[in-house]
Amino acid sequence: MYSFEPSEEQKMLVDAIQRFSANDLRPQAHDADEENQLPAALIEKGWELGYLQASIPEEYGGFGDRSAVSGVLAAEELAWGDLAGGLAVMLPGLFAVPIMLAGSQAQKETYLEKVVEAEWLPYTAALIEPDYDFDPNDLKTNAQTNGAGYLLSGEKCYVPYADGAAGMIVYANLEGVTQGFILPPDAGGVEIVEREKLMGVNALPLYRVKFDQVPIPQGYRLGGDAGHDFSTILASTQVAMAGMAVGLSRAAIEYARDYAKERE
Repeated sequence: MYSFEPSEEQKMLVDAIQRFSANDLRPQAHDADEENQLPAALIEKGWELGYLQASIPEEYGGFGDRSAVSGVLAAEELAWGDLAGGLAVMLPGLFAVPIMLAGSQAQKETYLEKVVEAEWLPYTAALIEPDYDFDPNDLKTNAQTNGAGYLLSGEKCYVPYADGAAGMIVYANLEGVTQGFILPPDAGGVEIVEREKLMGVNALPLYRVKFDQVPIPQGYRLGGDAGHDFSTILASTQVAMAGMAVGLSRAAIEYARDYAKERE
């Protein structure tokens, strides 16, 4: 029989994140939005709560197993505190979770421990495209086979921390199928175009990025030579976004309630 009651471990995680959101994220959210920058110490404090680490198995440097329920609960509370700050704290998951879900054994061994055992670093991903009909299952960014690898071309938008990313997964259309590619360090053909504005999350640095015939070696395709099933990655992203939407809605309702009371 299924139960939707959080486990003791999940309750402890949620309690810790609630305190962080109430005592740290919310008090600093206004100034961070005005200054277009989140304090590094704030992000690191949220990172140390172990939200991502608790979803990575011990063999790859974490201390738990991935749970969609835990992820949703954590995402909701972080967004309740501040959407920009919550997204920043969760950012390395954009890189680590797809590798955990769909990466080859070699990719898991190469990257996961490096991400979760260090201090917070801007590991990110590039999926969204600047088109009104953007569809993650029908991307305009294109990957073409080229000898022992691929050539990546296209444009992405709203890529968090793209200007100083420690690692990035770029999603592209390969023969009609969405596939992820781990961007090699110092890859040529990558242009960080501009920092973009997005109302309510000005503190989170988001960039438009162009890719012009970027060479991707064979081993950098997510999942290795055989590739991967993108649907599991997309579902994971959508679940996290839904959790954050609930947290943001709660925050908006509370703000409206308190404002209405003051107007009485």
